[in-house]
Amino acid sequence: MLQIKNLTITHRKDLRIILEDFNLTLNDGDKAVIIGEEGNGKSTLMKWIYNPELAEEYTECTGERIIGNEVLSYLPQELPEEDKNKTLYEYFSESEHFLNNTPRELSELAGRFNMSSSVFYSDQVMASLSGGEKVKAQLMRILINKPTVLLLDEPSNDIDISTLELLEKFINEWDRIILFISHDETLIENTANVIIHLEQIIRKTKSRYTVVRDNYMHYIEGRSESFSRQEQQAINERKEKKIRDEKFARIYNKVEHELASVSRQAPGVGAQLKKTMHKLKSMEHRFEREDENMTEMPEQEEAIFFKLGGDTAKMPAGKTVIEYSLDELITPDGIKVLARDIFLRVRGPEKICIVGTNGIGKTTLLRKMAEELLLRKDIRAQYMPQNYEDMLNLDVTPVEFLDNTGDKEIRTRIRTYLGSLKYTADEMEHPIRELSGGQKAKVLLLKMSLSDANVLILDEPTRNFSPLSGPVIRRMISEFPGAVISISHDRKYIDEVCDKVYVLNESGLKEKL
Repeated sequence: MLQIKNLTITHRKDLRIILEDFNLTLNDGDKAVIIGEEGNGKSTLMKWIYNPELAEEYTECTGERIIGNEVLSYLPQELPEEDKNKTLYEYFSESEHFLNNTPRELSELAGRFNMSSSVFYSDQVMASLSGGEKVKAQLMRILINKPTVLLLDEPSNDIDISTLELLEKFINEWDRIILFISHDETLIENTANVIIHLEQIIRKTKSRYTVVRDNYMHYIEGRSESFSRQEQQAINERKEKKIRDEKFARIYNKVEHELASVSRQAPGVGAQLKKTMHKLKSMEHRFEREDENMTEMPEQEEAIFFKLGGDTAKMPAGKTVIEYSLDELITPDGIKVLARDIFLRVRGPEKICIVGTNGIGKTTLLRKMAEELLLRKDIRAQYMPQNYEDMLNLDVTPVEFLDNTGDKEIRTRIRTYLGSLKYTADEMEHPIRELSGGQKAKVLLLKMSLSDANVLILDEPTRNFSPLSGPVIRRMISEFPGAVISISHDRKYIDEVCDKVYVLNESGLKEKL
């Protein structure tokens, strides 16, 4: 059993309460997912559960963590810096239980992730692995230690579709406790039986959490119905209050007027009017007490919304956006040929997606296409890389990154846009390096929105957005009037946004029919 009692987490820098009086109990068989918008403390909560010292570097935490005899293992959102230059063999051999596993056990473990058992003894450096390969390696080292509680921060990031399906199978078959964070709606829908929803409402001035033992779709449907009922009840009560108050005001004003004009020669009438006024004042106090218990209008953390592209982003249907050919796709270090005879043609406002196994070179290919498209004068391209730091200056604030003119009017407008993306005033003044992955992604998307781009090049555009914002992002990209060339493992993105899907393998790009 894993139990958390009365946990409150406060951000040291801006003293914002991230989580207040949080309570949770998980037992064997629980597959709990933490959801919420970017910057709401999901990763911070998971760090605290694993090791409170990890969260207390930048937050103040009070509360009790009860883990008993459970063995906790933790997959961080990013590969730790100290592990990046290790070989795979060094990385695995540092596990205290690595040498206790037989070759057969290691082979079976590698097979679960579609990898060769030789991976455990490889001289390849961890930093050179693809994003998905890094996740697989970390998961395998975690399992070598035979944990009873798995804490996984974005295990679905950068994993190809076949491995996502393996991950779903793994989570569903895990019979102990698993707590994970994910932005992959399909993964959540197919695995989670406990939903932990962290929210920051009233312009991020108040934290709220919900724990529901149900599947994700039931939770979302129930939440929507509950908010609708509450909103309708609040509207009805306010209508009734308005009618009541208008009626009361007419009576009160009439009695008040009669009292002011009553003749001294009619003391009986005056006494009766005073008695009536006393009753009215008592009634007024009773109404005030009743109004305190009125149903409140529902407060919820709204998903982000803004538009990508306007009229200037329209792409003529017959225009050739790119006709790209490449004899050989080689790894950035020049050592290995990944694919041959690559050809891609994109015309008009097509929205295409490139898929393929981890390590096949999708990001390398997209980066090469981006380099060519960004130099073109007949189109206006914008690029969102998988690693946001390739395009962001981490030492400046979001406002400074989006505007280097210093013009007061422009900066006011940018702050308004950032506010619509759920940035607080404090977060707008934080260096970009202090922002969450999702908040960094929002900065790049806003840069695209403010530009007149008619071609978007997107490497995993939905990977850092919450399940609640995911549908909004997909709709924005789907409605973009220009061309989109993207990589994604997000099954909902592929289904809802993309006109064509191309599979990258050793023999090139093949359209998936």
